[in-house]
Amino acid sequence: MWRTRLHRARKGERGSFSEDDYIAFLDQAHQRLHAPIVLIWDNLNTHVSRRMHALISARPWLTVIRLPAYAPDLNPTEGVWRWMKRGLTNTAVRGVDHLAQLVKRRLRACQQQTDLLAGFLASTGMTLEP
Repeated sequence: MWRTRLHRARKGERGSFSEDDYIAFLDQAHQRLHAPIVLIWDNLNTHVSRRMHALISARPWLTVIRLPAYAPDLNPTEGVWRWMKRGLTNTAVRGVDHLAQLVKRRLRACQQQTDLLAGFLASTGMTLEP
């Protein structure tokens, strides 16, 4: 499950997800999955804010594990973004909407390759086995 957000650099437009955006996304994932969520998170400012701590605390089904301050080798998302960028290299896009369409298509392809996703996790030394 993923969500894209286009940033067009308009005055007053937020360029990234807010705490509310993250929580809405997690709430939707929880409703869709009907299961607890374990989230491995880096130290982005919106991930560690007081507001986010309060929002997380209000969700007993949500467990957050924080990565050390700089640990890209422990973050499976880094592998996803490397794979994503490699697939978009040398691609001429016609604008931000076209780029968003290509990114969505690539994410959909990634989502359907469970061996690829398991590889991103395995590269961190973690496994899906209990």
